[in-house]
This record gives sequence, C-alpha cells and structure tokens, in this order.
Amino acid sequence: MVLLQASADRFSPGESLWLAFEWLLTGVYGTGMNLLSELLGVRMLGYPYMQRAYLAAVCIAVIGPLVGTFLVHRELSMLADTLAHTAFAGVAVGLFLNAALSLSLSPLLTAMIVAVGTALLVELLIDYAGAYSDTSLAIVLTTGFALGSVLITATDGGIAVGIDAYLFGSLSTVSKGNVGLLVAMSLLIGTLVTVAYRPLLYVTVDATAARAARINVRLYKRLMVVLTALVVVSAMQIMGVILVAAMLVVPVATAGFVAQSFKQSILLAILAAEFAVLSGVTLAYVYGIAAGGSIVLSAAAVYATVLVVTKADARWILRLLPTRSGPSVEHAEQGLEADGGERE
Repeated sequence: MVLLQASADRFSPGESLWLAFEWLLTGVYGTGMNLLSELLGVRMLGYPYMQRAYLAAVCIAVIGPLVGTFLVHRELSMLADTLAHTAFAGVAVGLFLNAALSLSLSPLLTAMIVAVGTALLVELLIDYAGAYSDTSLAIVLTTGFALGSVLITATDGGIAVGIDAYLFGSLSTVSKGNVGLLVAMSLLIGTLVTVAYRPLLYVTVDATAARAARINVRLYKRLMVVLTALVVVSAMQIMGVILVAAMLVVPVATAGFVAQSFKQSILLAILAAEFAVLSGVTLAYVYGIAAGGSIVLSAAAVYATVLVVTKADARWILRLLPTRSGPSVEHAEQGLEADGGERE
C-alpha cells in the first residue's frame, strides 16, 4: 500500500488507478486464490490466467442477468444476439483498419463504438421507422454479420486468425486489460441500474403508464440498449460473440420459473449464471474445450433442471388436490390443451 501511495505522486491518475487495480488483482485476489489452491489441492486455481478467467466469468454472470432481466421482460431477447453479431463487425473493422492502414486500434474499442451505435440505431428504427421490433433486429443482425464477413475476406483472410478468439472466446486470451474492462463495466452497469432501477422497471413493465407518470421513456429505453451493448462487448473476449447473448437470456429464463418478484428474478438469475460460469470455466480447463460453449451448455443444463423440477412439482401438487365427481386431473389437462380451455 505504501508503494501505491508513493507511485501516486509520480504517475497520472489513470496510471495510478491501473497500478491499484494490478495490486488488487495480484496482491489480494491472486494471493487469496493461491491459498485456496493449496488448501483444496486444486492446481488450476493457482494459475494466473485461470484466476483471471474466473474473475472475468464472475463479472459476466453479474452484468449479463442484471441487464438481461429487463430485456426479457420487454420481449427483446434477440437484441443481445443482434448486438453480438454487430460487435463482431466492429472487431472486424478494427482488425481491418489495423491491417490496411498499419494502425494500432483496439478491436474492443471499435466493437464498443459499433455496438453502441447499433443499439441506438435499433431503438431509432423501432421508434421512428414503424418497423416491428423483430424485423428491425433481423435486418441489423444480418447486415452487421455480413459486414464483418466482407471485411474478413477483403484482406484475403489475413485477419481471420485474429478474429477467431472473438468469435468463440478463449480462456488463455483473457488478459489483465480484459479483466480490468469487465470489472469497470460491472461497476458502471451496476451503478447505473441501481440509480435508474425504478424508472427502468416502470418502462419495462408498462411504458404507457410510465409516460403518464412523466418518465422519459425514450431516454431509459436507449439507456437499456446501450447497457446491453456494453455487456456484449465486455463479455465477448471469454464467451465469444456467437454465445455471449445466452448469458443475458438463459439465466433470466431459468429464474422465471421460480421468481416471485422482479428483484427476486434478477437475484436468482445472477445465482444461476454464477453456477453456470464457474462450472463452465472449470469444464473448459479440465477437458480443453471452448469456454463460451461450456458455459452456455452449463446454463442450459441448469435451465432444463429447473424446468423439469418445477413442472414435476406442479403436477404432483395437482394430483393431491381433492376432486369432485368428473374428469380426472389428466383428463382436465387434456381438455384444456384440446379446446384452449373453453370446454366446460
């Protein structure tokens, strides 16, 4: 800590902040993980790149459901997938400019700019173009992915190797900078959602009532799509742009089976996501498979388990209910399915 105070006098605020983060990452978090590795006898917890991967995954599991809960309840689940594909185009733009003009742009920076611009464009299309939301999303998604594929082939495939890590994600490519970005995004997104939670909830549940209450609906809708873009770009280094959208949707859908309130839905979705990412990262290391794929499969397994358990419980409770003379529970359920519930 003394060294940090001494360095603060010699470095700029940004450099001092980075040094503080590095000290927390290696001196505090890294030391704690090393001790945990020795206590449990699990060697992978002592590897720095695995420590970074776990921390990045934990951050993704927080910000994904935190934003995704609002998207799912607005019936905009496909927005995450759309922004992921346009973020792919943003990465391709950065790599293309670096190869063609000998620049040193960060692909994450160009992906962030393209994804945020696309998010605002989608909201503009929905508000002003009179297009259906799914139509607008489909148009933007396919256009973004087409742009990325064109830029890759424009350099005779020279940037295809560099873009693979962004497409599929990788544990070994999670650098200190990536972790720092995720931690910063987690703090930023968490703060914004906490401060704007009530108006965001009103706009999500009933936009018409929110307008009647003089809430700036357009502003909060745009805030939500921008937050979605930030989540997608921050997470794609470990998840890959193809699978990053799943962390905004699958845990939220899992929580929907058991949650009794909106806040409870967010909390349970985060817990489901944390289990999925920790399991997925561990499986990716043990079996040498893609981290993004193993995380999504773990999330899908949690979803399927909760679905089966809740449906089984519902049928068990129905069988215990007393019935009068008439059709059994099974017959009643068949009747509801056959005629839409109108049969007496």
